[in-house]
Amino acid sequence: MKRRSIDPETPDESAKASLCRALLSLKTTEEMDAFLNDLCTPAELEVLVDRWRVVPYLLEGVSYREIHERTAVSITTIGRVARYLNQGSGGYLAAAARAARSRAAAKRARA
Repeated sequence: MKRRSIDPETPDESAKASLCRALLSLKTTEEMDAFLNDLCTPAELEVLVDRWRVVPYLLEGVSYREIHERTAVSITTIGRVARYLNQGSGGYLAAAARAARSRAAAKRARA
């Protein structure tokens, strides 16, 4: 975690809540893409994408080695995501479930 020599004017929890509200306010994939490109460095965005990329494989029970071979994401990152899937706050699971429902609804709409 970043250490600061002075206290920021806005407490961390308040700033985090504000960021969460900003993310929730975006309505389209294009808006979210633009926001993430403005918010994150290319390396930070790559890390986020890599972490999200392995979630479906972990939920399917694919081995770390096979996930690495399919995605080129490091075994360390795969293990980190797996740990948070199992012992985290439930964010990955909530997002993955919502994404799966959204894909299913889109598929039904096309049929």
